[in-house]
Amino acid sequence: MQAQIDQYTAEINAFSPANADEVEAFRIKFLGTKGIIKDLFEQFKTVGPEEKRTFGKVLNEFKQLADAKYNELKENIGTSTQSKGNDLDLTLPGDGFAVGSRHPLSLIRNEIIDIFKRLGFVVAEGPEIEDDWHNFSALNFPDEHPARDMQDTFFIKKNNGKDDIALRTHTSSVQVRMMEHGKPPFRAIMPGRVYRNEAISARAHCFFHQVEGLYVDENVSFSDLKQTLYHFVQELYGEGTKVRFRPSYFPFTEPSAEMDISCTICGGAGCNMCKHTGWVEILGCGMVDPNVLENCGIDSKKYTGFAFGMGMERIANLKYVIRDLRLFSENDIRFLKQFQTEML
Repeated sequence: MQAQIDQYTAEINAFSPANADEVEAFRIKFLGTKGIIKDLFEQFKTVGPEEKRTFGKVLNEFKQLADAKYNELKENIGTSTQSKGNDLDLTLPGDGFAVGSRHPLSLIRNEIIDIFKRLGFVVAEGPEIEDDWHNFSALNFPDEHPARDMQDTFFIKKNNGKDDIALRTHTSSVQVRMMEHGKPPFRAIMPGRVYRNEAISARAHCFFHQVEGLYVDENVSFSDLKQTLYHFVQELYGEGTKVRFRPSYFPFTEPSAEMDISCTICGGAGCNMCKHTGWVEILGCGMVDPNVLENCGIDSKKYTGFAFGMGMERIANLKYVIRDLRLFSENDIRFLKQFQTEML
């Protein structure tokens, strides 16, 4: 064994590789799992007890020699390779890198917030898991209202009483919390995710995003509501976008209306998005019902207000011509890449 080690030691000391491949071959030959050192340690098991001390020291020194030689070769080969590559032209431009993109819902959310901030609205947020009072009762929903049915609401705890707990079905609950814990005037928008127990399709989803707004002060009128929303539409979709209001019903507003805009996809000529009417409904709105104000501890004889709510997916559909709601939650990189230019 001593003769073998002496032979291998001389070979290691004389070894001078020309490239990285030869260095790797050296590692495999001496330090690999089936290499020379591994084999020597196997032979060492057969050495007599009286010789183990001597040969053990020699074998360890040999292994240290091979390790040191390999590390030296690896470093030298790397330095040599780098020096050979110094003919790079450093005046050339650097390599480009891929730019990420924001989600279209984030883009539309930020744009909506910016528009209303310029009108003096602040942003308010609240929990996504709500109790019956904030999600339904305070908003004037009767006990028998269909929205309380399991088909529309994801209930977490349902006892047919005031202690029902559910995933919020709208961000109107944030309005209730704001009015409960503050004093008028209020002027705020409430963006956030909401949940409804609906079948998933190109036109509906079990979760989506809303932006609701609330303005409560003395002498607030329906004309204030109309002018605010008209300004919003012109800012978001461009001047010349037509607007119309249709009477509607919501438990928490009276009078109530739905607002349509001229279809941004077909320009009013008629298409699948607007069901060939030339109009698309984008939000519901109305004057805050006096019962809602009183439920929140606000004097309805002194204060009035308006509220509105819109689905961000619908707004984004018309803004970016997206025809399938499912695209918003599938995280398809091909879909998201289309919105890189919106960040510039």
